[in-house]
Amino acid sequence: MADKKDNKGKRKNNIKSSGNRMKASSLIAAFIISAIWLMINYYIYYPAINIQSPEFWEWLTFHSVIITIVFIICGIIGRRNRNEKFIAEFRNNIEFFFKGRGRLQIISLFLIPIFCVLVIVFGNIAGAPIFNAKRYANLLKVENREFVNDIPESENVDNIALMDTNSARIFGDRKIGSLSDVVSQFEVENAYTQINIDNKPMKVANLRYADFFKYLSNRNEGIPGYVTVNPVDSTAKYIKLDKGMKYVPSGYFNDKIMRHVQMNNPTRIFEGCYFEVKDDGTPCYICPVLHARVGLFGGMDVKGAVICDPVSGDMEYYAVEDIPTWVDRVYDGELLTRKYNWHGLFGNGYWNSIIGQKGCVQTTNDYGYKTIEDDVWIYTGVTSVTGDASNIGFVMINQRTSEARYYSISGAEEYSAMSSAEGAVQEKKYTASFPSLINVYGTPTYIMVLVDNGGLVKMYAMVNVEQYNLVATGDTQTEVFAKYRKLLKSEGIKNTGSSGESDEDLDDDNSVAETTFNVKDMQYVTTGGETYVYIKDDKGNVYKQLFADDENIIFVSVGDNIKLTYKKSDDSDIMQIIDVESR
Repeated sequence: MADKKDNKGKRKNNIKSSGNRMKASSLIAAFIISAIWLMINYYIYYPAINIQSPEFWEWLTFHSVIITIVFIICGIIGRRNRNEKFIAEFRNNIEFFFKGRGRLQIISLFLIPIFCVLVIVFGNIAGAPIFNAKRYANLLKVENREFVNDIPESENVDNIALMDTNSARIFGDRKIGSLSDVVSQFEVENAYTQINIDNKPMKVANLRYADFFKYLSNRNEGIPGYVTVNPVDSTAKYIKLDKGMKYVPSGYFNDKIMRHVQMNNPTRIFEGCYFEVKDDGTPCYICPVLHARVGLFGGMDVKGAVICDPVSGDMEYYAVEDIPTWVDRVYDGELLTRKYNWHGLFGNGYWNSIIGQKGCVQTTNDYGYKTIEDDVWIYTGVTSVTGDASNIGFVMINQRTSEARYYSISGAEEYSAMSSAEGAVQEKKYTASFPSLINVYGTPTYIMVLVDNGGLVKMYAMVNVEQYNLVATGDTQTEVFAKYRKLLKSEGIKNTGSSGESDEDLDDDNSVAETTFNVKDMQYVTTGGETYVYIKDDKGNVYKQLFADDENIIFVSVGDNIKLTYKKSDDSDIMQIIDVESR
């Protein structure tokens, strides 16, 4: 009897020691499985390891739960006793972890995901606009400017991207489709970047691998080139590189541009990587780096950018104030409009934005691009939060520096102007692009393109901002400008020009004079898409006029006797015609 008891005690001790040994081994196994799981998932998702990144805390929360489950399962398996039946053993192990001494271990394992959830909750609360309205409103400094001083009078449009991205894709795809050595292996990326090359707007897009197998067969040579689309004259070009780009969005594994940049900068929060081209044609990717300016997660703003060479993979970080001037896109348009909306909504406090809404304004739902001073600016209308169909002004924001300029101009909002332009050619069923703002006769004017169902540019349209029933359309820029100027004159809208002088002011100006002479020579010269008329008198004096300003000048011929009203010029020997009358 005593021998039986001794044997039973020895067996219990053996089981206990065996359980302890298996518990240690299961702990090691749990660590190994968890480490492998984390490495694989980090490689796949490569989140920024930064406490200001909500995505990092969400990723950590999810995987800490997974790891907790791994430890519990390994612990249950590690306590397995081969001498017990499976169901009884499983019940005993569950009781150990949830009712016995293992309860403390379970609680310890769940502390990490609980902590992550608390960080997310309280981090969002700390950065909520309800507690930080003024801080959000001050994230963007807006300067009030005069429209006629900043926006020179336009005789044609060569600094505005009238073509939208969908139309650019069509032109880019057609260009690549004509290249037999490229089209079978590559496609054009859907994401076009609006940049400035030689002070002219341009849309650029990288090529991408057509599929995974095309990547495998071409990865050693890389992406051979990129596409440029001129949004003004609707022309596309394919630029072939001497050496292919290895690090691109369509790459796989370590060749994927975002994985390459993020894993070499693991603690930086990236918004994305945007393809750009330097003035010399060298490709690069601009990767803005974000940080929270309000609380832990709130008011995400750009603090710098990593510029990556997609050929070599080399990269360099620049603080926002040190970013080279050739870079065009650092601040995304969505981020800039969001910052302006914070400025417009929370300037008088959070509760005012909800209840009284005094002075609350916001941008319209889209934006266009304009080239100013060798930089790309986004442009959008500003309207009241009540959502009416009129703008109270316009804002332009620099995509490199985030400098913001506000122009107080009341009139129709962009979508009303687009509908008005579409209505002028409703029988053709064309669709208007998002317009841009130009200065014609000192008058704020929308200009846009009209595209067909295939996304091709068919016509141009100009709509007066203050009186959006004044619409002109034409097949070319020259035609639509001529029609619009004539329409303004017929409506009694005088030419104020960028200097602010009206036609009546010119009549009282000492620089205005009259002369009568016989026309010795007469020439029509087209420059910059506009036709000018040059008249020479018998003394060799030269006078000029934009033909579209007064088409009746076509009736003047060499040898005619005319009476001319003109404006003297201090910096040119050619004088500006104000009025011409045949004698």
